[in-house]
Amino acid sequence: MKRENIRLPNDALWLLQTLRAAGHSAYVVGGCVRDSLLGRTPGDWDICTSARPEQTRALFADRRLILTGAKHGTVGVVLHGKPYEITTYRQDGAYRDHRHPESVRFVGDLAGDLARRDFTINAMAYAPGEGVIDLHGGRRDLAGGIIRCVGDPAARFAEDALRILRAVRFAARLDFAMDPATAAAALAARDTLQTVSAERVYAELDGLLAAPGAGAALDRYGAILAGAVPEIAACIGCSQPGRWHCYDVWRHTAAAVGALDLRGQDTRGARVLCWATFLHDIAKPPCRTVGPDGIAHFKGHNQRGAVMARAILRRLKAPVYLVEGAAGLIAIHDAPVPVGDTAILKALNRYGPVFLRRLCALKYADLDAHAPTAEVACRRAEVSFFEARMSVLAKEGCYTVRQLAVNGADLMEAGELSGPAVGNALHALLRAVMEGRIPNRREALLAAARELDRSFP
Repeated sequence: MKRENIRLPNDALWLLQTLRAAGHSAYVVGGCVRDSLLGRTPGDWDICTSARPEQTRALFADRRLILTGAKHGTVGVVLHGKPYEITTYRQDGAYRDHRHPESVRFVGDLAGDLARRDFTINAMAYAPGEGVIDLHGGRRDLAGGIIRCVGDPAARFAEDALRILRAVRFAARLDFAMDPATAAAALAARDTLQTVSAERVYAELDGLLAAPGAGAALDRYGAILAGAVPEIAACIGCSQPGRWHCYDVWRHTAAAVGALDLRGQDTRGARVLCWATFLHDIAKPPCRTVGPDGIAHFKGHNQRGAVMARAILRRLKAPVYLVEGAAGLIAIHDAPVPVGDTAILKALNRYGPVFLRRLCALKYADLDAHAPTAEVACRRAEVSFFEARMSVLAKEGCYTVRQLAVNGADLMEAGELSGPAVGNALHALLRAVMEGRIPNRREALLAAARELDRSFP
């Protein structure tokens, strides 16, 4: 870890100095301290202080303020377009609905404030000249790669059930593990996640799936995550005997998420792929049968999985593009890839190159989580060949009406067709071009249109 002389941004330093010059104690606190000690660049710099909200407001009255959290002690101060949250030292009252405290009580010292925080690695503060204030062993747990609740983990999760998912997300983001007591308490309290708003559960799962250690976290904490997505429970221990698999359904899913390569994907594409991989085999347990030879079969799990994934994502209030994008990939993720230029062009026509590139990424991750056999290697080579040829045809081939060397106006001007027959003719010409029956050249297409004209009344 980095040495404890944390370098603060100028604005954060100015806020601390201003609060302290007015007679208040003040520290940067939480994630910014954690990330700084890990050598990471913090995204936000939060400040805690002995100043009451009204004192903070008066002190920075000449700045743009955000007061939506003032009731709970937080005043946002905007400097150079960036908001900084300044929160009065506080302790939370009794929690309602496993999420929100019924009241907060402002306290005068830092120790009381740090004691209310979720995990030891997030319960550290820092100020220049004082160094890191660590009252709960946060530095020790950072060094050991441990996610540990502050105080009694059962009490922490009873206060705020979302902390259960935050623990798993931090494990995935930092490649840490929960300490045994924290993991046991999270498992025991997992069903309280059903009391948390769908939007908050979605946000935590989304962050978890995007984290570099997502695969390992899913493998380790699947039973805990079943509190948020109950369909996971049936996947854990659902065996897949046969020559293709070396894991049960859930461990295969975790391995696939860990193998997913998101290079070249934009933000939406990466999100769609993470969720599609997470849910790609969610329907295997209800589709499972075992033949006389002892081999497991999962007939129909693609289409049923798409239906289940769509239901899960809608329940979590995920964005529409994610619901449809992930479900669309899951519906065909285990189908053979098209072979031959005609089939590939028709796939481009139906799905488009963006979807097909995502499909290849999902297939690679899926196959890399199978048993390392010759058959699996052969399938992976088939996907690789398809992807390469598809990329060429996406640039050079003709698979949409717009790419034809003629358009509707050309057909009407040439006197070949008119009215509603024009659209039918263009699609017939496109089909002929994709099938290689005619070249995509103007004269050849007009000649073919003359033949089509004779077939229309």
